[in-house]
This record gives sequence, structure tokens and C-alpha cells, in this order.
Amino acid sequence: MTKTMAEIGSTHGPAVSFTTQRTSSASIATQSRWLPAEGGHASGPHISAVAVEKAYRKGQHKVAVLRGVNINVRRGEFLSIIGQSGSGKSTLLHLLGLLDCPDIGEVLLEGQRMDDLPVRTRDQLRNRVFGFIFQFYHLLPELSLLENVLAPLMIRYSAWEFWKRRREFRDRASEILHLVGLDHRLKHRPSEMSGGEMQRAAIARALVARPEILLADEPTGNLDARTGQEITELLASLNEREQLTILMVTHDDAIAQQAHRIVRLSEGQIEAVAAAA
Repeated sequence: MTKTMAEIGSTHGPAVSFTTQRTSSASIATQSRWLPAEGGHASGPHISAVAVEKAYRKGQHKVAVLRGVNINVRRGEFLSIIGQSGSGKSTLLHLLGLLDCPDIGEVLLEGQRMDDLPVRTRDQLRNRVFGFIFQFYHLLPELSLLENVLAPLMIRYSAWEFWKRRREFRDRASEILHLVGLDHRLKHRPSEMSGGEMQRAAIARALVARPEILLADEPTGNLDARTGQEITELLASLNEREQLTILMVTHDDAIAQQAHRIVRLSEGQIEAVAAAA
């Protein structure tokens, strides 16, 4: 399957073609259980949480964070998860992205449970299926922008395979950095970039491995209102043009309105589900 991404917007640089090809090695079919019966994508929700519960220990006390949450996200949907600090929204995102496991309940990808898979398989799914964008960027300070963006591919492939395909990967990373308006910063390190530039770099890093699902945890939390709006508009454009499934955690109602649908969490439970404006 080949898709083309046109211009994202005048604030993010000139038009650029971004061709995405899903190869068998990057498919979720890393094991036979992930192969849809008739080929292609399985019907039903793209990703789901079924009655998930999660608690953490704080000293001798057990603090419940999620209390039986159910959520279904369609393929190509842009979903905002909104709630106050401590409501469980980031914990839910981490469970959906296999960064953590529920105490009770299940996490499903295309109808197949994945939270109970072996650690190595979950690692592969995180690298191949999910792209992560965090509030604090998590760029490696000793690496250039281009090297930071290439990091997921360095993890995916052996040193020999990466070296053989280094030109292909560098071209892909450069193309995505052009897409987000950072092609003039390839050799700069994070300390030489603004907050908005570092967040765009984090988006480029999340996209370079061609994920199916983009998970964004407070991607505008450290940005001023104008830059935050630009980042959210960029995510909305990626969703529209590339049909990326996007789940975004935020506490900002105005930012959440960029999504198709809003799920509001309160004290570890879904309080409301509504279409965005």
C-alpha cells in the first residue's frame, strides 16, 4: 500500500511527497496470530482496551489509577483523551502502547490480545506498530537532529542491515524532517533548538519507522499557545492525509477539539465520550 502526503501547511515548509510503503517486515504480522484471515487489515476497532484496571504502590498503600476502562479506536481515527492531572489518561496511553501492562483487563490490536505476549514480541510491536511523542521530547542530547530521528531504525535493524541501507534511511529521515519544516536543522543538537522545533523533531522520529498508530502524551504541554496550536494542526494533517490512527492525551479542551472524538477521564473512569466540534 502506497500513500502520498502533500503539503502539510505553509508554517511547516514547502510541499513534499512522503511515500509510505508497509512492508511485510514492518507489519504487525510478526507471528501467525497477527495475520488477518483473508489478508489485509482485520475488521473491527484498530486498538482497544477492555475493562482495564491499573494500580500502583505508594509505600504501603495501593493507589488505583484506572478502574475498568473500555475504549475502542477505529483505524484512521484521531482521538483525544482528556482529563485533569491524576485522572489516568497517561496511564491509559501507556497501556495501549505496551509501555506497561494492565493489572486486570486486556489490550487488543485488531481484535487480538497483545498485552500478554512475550516481552520480545511486545518490544517488536512497540517498534513497528507504534510511534510515540512525549511531552518532554526525550531527544538524545549527544546526537544531531538527523541521528535522533534515525534512532528507531537503528533499534529495529542490525548494525549490518542498517549500514547497508543507511542512504535509504537517511533519505527517509531527511524527507520527514523537510515535511515538519526542520530540513535546515539536520546537524543541530537538541540544545540548539527551540521547544517547538524539538517537538517537531520528536514527531519526525515517531514517523520515520512508518507506524500504524501514533501515541502523543501531552505533545503541547511545554509549548506556548501558538506553537502548541501549530503542533496540533500538524498532527491533524497527518491523520487526514496519511490516515494515521492517533491517540492524543491532553488536559487542554481547545487542543482536544482538533480530534474527531474526545474521551474524558475522571478518577480512572470514562466520564464522557463526545464528538469534537
